[in-house]
Amino acid sequence: MFSKNNQQKIGFWILRLSALVVLFILGVILYDIISKGIGVINWEFLSKAPKKGMTAGGIFPAIFGTFAVTIITALLAVPLGMFAAIYLNEYAKKGTLTRIIRMAIRNLAGVPSIVFGLFGLALFVQILGFGTSILSAGLTLGLMTLPVTITASEEALKTIPDSYRQGSLALGVTKWHAIRTNVLPYAIPGMLTGTILGLSRAAGETAPILFTGAAFFLPFLPDSVYSQFMALPYHLYVMSTQHHDIAKVRPLAYGTALVLIALVLSMNMIAILLRYWLRKKAKRY
Repeated sequence: MFSKNNQQKIGFWILRLSALVVLFILGVILYDIISKGIGVINWEFLSKAPKKGMTAGGIFPAIFGTFAVTIITALLAVPLGMFAAIYLNEYAKKGTLTRIIRMAIRNLAGVPSIVFGLFGLALFVQILGFGTSILSAGLTLGLMTLPVTITASEEALKTIPDSYRQGSLALGVTKWHAIRTNVLPYAIPGMLTGTILGLSRAAGETAPILFTGAAFFLPFLPDSVYSQFMALPYHLYVMSTQHHDIAKVRPLAYGTALVLIALVLSMNMIAILLRYWLRKKAKRY
């Protein structure tokens, strides 16, 4: 029998080995994409529209469409998710109904994205009449991101000690004033981090936008939120599986994948830097 000390050492080594295996697999994938995609990355590729049946030109309409949809997603998911988390954690009474609501939110976070796509098709495209558009796709991704935003924001609020709230209430201020001045400044870093991570996931989704607005090929930019659009994940899917000459456009597909990875990593980096800045600012007070 191993002693508790040896069992602990074995456990730590297993964890380290697992982490190294994951990092190695990730490194192999990134090396393959970067080595095969970096050659096509240039100003024309990033700033021009595709041409000649998407066998030449760039991916700027797809980049623009991805940013536009992500902005609409953020406008829906960020404020609504944060306020819902504040209500559930700070105002909602503990009971069966609240537990059911939390359980439903966590279950929604695990629903496959294609289900949200079909729901967005029925609600936004058909019932509300927004058509296949940037607005429909953004609202669909917003609903998909909302459970993640609520959960992450609520967990961040739970990390704030109750003494912060009680100290303010003891001075006679309102509950909202106590939350706004003594809770949110310390919880916002965690809330924003979870939110941005959810948005970065939404930016890479294909299934929801496939039904709600993404176009196979558009050599121009959308002129309103009711227009169809190109998006990086769907463009990558088309280039990799649906194009009539996959072998010829494979380098362009790798370049598109590299740009999409760079976009997602940039959003994650923004989350890290924003969290660091807000935490440093909160410590000053």
